[in-house]
Amino acid sequence: MESVLLAFLLLLVYCTTALPSAAAAGTPDGSEEWGYVQVRPKAHMFWWLYRSPHRVNNGSTPWPTVLWLQGGPGASGVGYGNFMEIGPLDTDLKPRASTWLAKADLLFVDNPVGTGFSYVEGGGLLARTDAEAARDLTTLLCHLNARLQGRPLYIVAESYGGKFAVTTALAALNAIHAGRLAANLAGVALGNSWISPVDSVLSWGPLLYQVSRVDENGLALCDRVAKQISVQVKSMQFLEAESSWQGLENLLLQESNSVDFYNFLKDDSSEDALAMKKQRSTLASVGRSRRRYSSYLSSKAGGFHFQGLMNTIIRDKLRIIPQNLTWREQSDDVFEALAGDFMIPRIHEVDQLLNLGINVTIYSGQLDLICATKGTLDWVQKLKWDGLKNFTSSPRVPLYCNGGEAAGTQAFLKSYKNLKFYWILGAGHMVPIDNPCPALKMLADITQSPA
Repeated sequence: MESVLLAFLLLLVYCTTALPSAAAAGTPDGSEEWGYVQVRPKAHMFWWLYRSPHRVNNGSTPWPTVLWLQGGPGASGVGYGNFMEIGPLDTDLKPRASTWLAKADLLFVDNPVGTGFSYVEGGGLLARTDAEAARDLTTLLCHLNARLQGRPLYIVAESYGGKFAVTTALAALNAIHAGRLAANLAGVALGNSWISPVDSVLSWGPLLYQVSRVDENGLALCDRVAKQISVQVKSMQFLEAESSWQGLENLLLQESNSVDFYNFLKDDSSEDALAMKKQRSTLASVGRSRRRYSSYLSSKAGGFHFQGLMNTIIRDKLRIIPQNLTWREQSDDVFEALAGDFMIPRIHEVDQLLNLGINVTIYSGQLDLICATKGTLDWVQKLKWDGLKNFTSSPRVPLYCNGGEAAGTQAFLKSYKNLKFYWILGAGHMVPIDNPCPALKMLADITQSPA
């Protein structure tokens, strides 16, 4: 109890301490703003806010703001979430037809510090736990009070960002109740999220066996390592579990002839996977799993040299990025700093949000392996929330997009009280890229946008 109180008092200090910030900037018409917040001494977090051209305020339903949190940990929301998934422009800087600006203002951040355009003045300043990352992010939100006041705020996350979402939501609620944060936290959405690493890895072997990517021998090998990871997590040997996780990924690559962890219908085309095919080796290399995620994100940019775009055209537009800072696809330093928390589950935090009455949405791409739907459904069944039994017995509703039923089912939805679950068909790990129409319809449903 004393540690909880201390953490809360520290949060209040960070929300009220006037730390100097780097210069902010924006477009002349006010439709975009961006800047830095010094969330701790010598720790600088970059943010970018888009105001929707479709904004409607009818009084009863204020226009919402979506805070997008990328995964990794160490992948850039300002880069990937913005230009590859839901922002107004794609990686060719052309208008995106399926931008989420149609239904909400969008706030992107490079979180945790050390990611993307965010930076620290010394490696020892990186966040070491999900809670520290949440504290930093809440400090940023406190700084943006004037831009968030009176508007419903939805935290929408992808992959490891789901862990940041639930920890940040709880920290933000404390700041709101203390009068330090003016936002109205209206909901949290967890997309293909790494909420329960053990449930994810236990689903890998059976899923790949069912879709013919491994045989009985491969299934047995994968299950043995996954069960070892489960034992390590239960014993709170989280660093050992993280190391075993990397070994399991490499084992799966060998047994499946390099399946794509982000769409199990495809092969992993990264350089590491191709090298493993030649070597037929299961030996883990430092950073291989991290580079695989980076390679996957780059491939989604359609072959465009995305890092070059961010470090030239985008940097020139923003004008306030330090000259010695280079935007990178994935920060290995951030990933390594959080290695001790990587395999820790956050099911309890989801329970807390549900019990506090916060709207929680979970969505899962059908073709994802890394955060497979089966693993997600398994951790949902571990919730202590008193509405779980009724949620489980509720019927699924099919969802359609352009063309209606004739175009085929695009998704399913199950809901009860403040919990929703979306099955998004035809999508892998990055749902807004793979099947943007049901993703946008989902957002409209979550936010009850007046547009």
